[in-house]
Amino acid sequence: MTDMIPDPGDDWLQKIKRRLLDVDSRIDFAVFLSGTWVRELYERFTALMDRFHVAGWRRWLLIEPFSEAATLGTGGLCLMLALGVSAMRQTSDEDWLKKSDLAVTFLDRYGNEIGSRGIKHNDSVPLEEMPDNLIKATLATEDRRFYEHFGIDFYGTFRALMTNAQAGGVVQGGSTITQQLAKNLFLSNERTIERKINEAFLALWLEAHLSKNEILKLYLDRAYLGGGAFGVDAAAQYYFGKSVRDVTLPEAAMLAGLFKAPTKFSPLVNLPAARARANVVLDNLVDNGFMTEGQVYGARRNPATPVDRREEGAPNYYLDYAFDEMRKLVDTFPKTVADRFFVVRTALDTSLQHYAEREVESELRQYGRDYGASQSAVVVADLDGGIRAMVGGRDYGASQFNRATDALRQPGSSFKPYVYATALANGFKTTSVLVDSPVCIGNWCPHNYSGGYSGSVTLIEAITHSINVIPVKLSIELGHGNPKLGRAMIVQTARNFGIQSPLPDTPSLPIGADEVYVYQHAVAYATFPNLGKAVVPHAALEVRTGTGELVWRFDRDGKKPQQVIAPSVALDMIKMMRSVVENGTGKRADLDGVPVCGKTGTTNSWRDAWFVGYTGNFVGAVWMGNDDYTSTKRMTGGTLPAQTWHNIMAYAHQGIELRPLPGLPAPTHAPTLAANATFTGSDAPHPVLLTRKAADALVRLERLLDDADHALAAQLPAGTLGAIEPDKNPSSAVAAAADRDDAGATRGD
Repeated sequence: MTDMIPDPGDDWLQKIKRRLLDVDSRIDFAVFLSGTWVRELYERFTALMDRFHVAGWRRWLLIEPFSEAATLGTGGLCLMLALGVSAMRQTSDEDWLKKSDLAVTFLDRYGNEIGSRGIKHNDSVPLEEMPDNLIKATLATEDRRFYEHFGIDFYGTFRALMTNAQAGGVVQGGSTITQQLAKNLFLSNERTIERKINEAFLALWLEAHLSKNEILKLYLDRAYLGGGAFGVDAAAQYYFGKSVRDVTLPEAAMLAGLFKAPTKFSPLVNLPAARARANVVLDNLVDNGFMTEGQVYGARRNPATPVDRREEGAPNYYLDYAFDEMRKLVDTFPKTVADRFFVVRTALDTSLQHYAEREVESELRQYGRDYGASQSAVVVADLDGGIRAMVGGRDYGASQFNRATDALRQPGSSFKPYVYATALANGFKTTSVLVDSPVCIGNWCPHNYSGGYSGSVTLIEAITHSINVIPVKLSIELGHGNPKLGRAMIVQTARNFGIQSPLPDTPSLPIGADEVYVYQHAVAYATFPNLGKAVVPHAALEVRTGTGELVWRFDRDGKKPQQVIAPSVALDMIKMMRSVVENGTGKRADLDGVPVCGKTGTTNSWRDAWFVGYTGNFVGAVWMGNDDYTSTKRMTGGTLPAQTWHNIMAYAHQGIELRPLPGLPAPTHAPTLAANATFTGSDAPHPVLLTRKAADALVRLERLLDDADHALAAQLPAGTLGAIEPDKNPSSAVAAAADRDDAGATRGD
């Protein structure tokens, strides 16, 4: 019998089993000890907390309220942090103060200064040099506890609420100067809960980063006080023709009264209202202990009188639009451009601007009552999208709301060219026949202006006579029976042309029920004479720093034209829209000697009347109606708007090289001006002074000089070029001279 030899494999397995049993036992022991320790710790903690046990009245009157307050406070703190995120993002830029220092001087297309916007802080008056009576008047009226609160005045807000409740309306505001500055620096004027929350957080942030005097100085420098004036010094210059250092007590009271409503209380708009408001400011000075009745008595007896600026005629609506454009444009400049003061040459034709303003006022004064229309907006642009003239309303002093850029109005039938362009781009022809007969989409059934139906009509006949049913049927055909798909295609066409308003999907969209902006609608029509290339509306042609350095030029840095429809479609649309003016609803807009294409528009209940059209040189839109959306007296786009468009465009084509429209006969002569046309002298029509070839040569010379400027700047140390001759820039002068034309011609002024 032989001895048994142990298997080495069994020994290895036994070792593993013993090792695992050892680990398991250690884990079990650790868990047991942990449980014991936790239980012991809990018992000790319980014994400790028993010492702090409070029962009876102490618990309910002391401990429970404190506990609930801590809970609610923690939740409130989390909520406040969440709400404050949006406000703090506004301050993320380290140069937030410098970013708001933008100051711009504007030139017209010929290089003449036309106005300015923004605040030049290097020229502003120090706070200690401002009159004491102005500072007191501002504090007494806007924020009497300014030096006592921390950015938000809860006592003042409560007082304002009580005062307003007793008066049954808003007679007193609760915002502090710090809150108003926060709005001016970072926010818009929209009345929303979100803005008020952001305003409160930003006010606290400003108080933490600036002193009280710095906040007051910024507020006095940045507040808008009407007439394009930002800050009390600019307002003193505008209203009284003097520096703010020299304003008297009655003038200071009138300036302090403008903070609340610069348009309503402007002394150039309503002097009695401005003086009444100034008297309220004087009352505030006395009531709040800043002055005695004896000190303000003289100011009550001798109120301030502003200088007369009725004849100056600054293009304020245009300047507001150009400044808004610059605020967006400046963010695209290279970071090496540290200057915040710019000189901008715009596309504005000053004489055309003045003529358009007078023409609008003349037409509305003569015919506005008969037609029940009180307001108008006009935009004239070249075919590159440069806006030559903009009328945002009858009187900037009475209302600074720009109806050309900010008002959303229904375009009516003037929207139909986008429908027909979509149809032509998708296989339809100008001779395609559709039946003008009743049609309904759901419960909505469109009707024609005539009240009847025309039977079988071609597309060119439908647009000529502005038939409503055909565009609706086209939306159905484009969507192959699904009108929503067809309308989506129409909206996309309008977007491609440059319409950026919301355009919600409604069955009545094809006949112009959705709202558009006047300036976008006008420039969108330039796509047709540009043979399908869409351009963007713009005011700025070139931007230079205060030292003359060119930093931006539209033809070099601006958005390039985009081909959005085929040239053949654009040619067909020119033919169709020419028929509207020759044979249809737009006859009053036709110009003698110059072919005109366009479309009229009239909305439901006669609330809006339009004419939008173009020639080989210009595109333009005229809207007329009422600010409160009340109906006119059956005014259509083919009446007063078309007549106004005709008169303005007849003037615009004087003294320029007339360009033909593609597919139409060339212009033969400048249009005849309206029989009642009046001129002030500076805007009288002038003969052509430059030929197309001469103008092109000047433009080429400008480009060469700019290139030479850049080459010289690259070779010299930074700042040397501007230091040599900061006020002499030959390329700027050539640019101004070269652009005194409409693609090769000039008015000669």
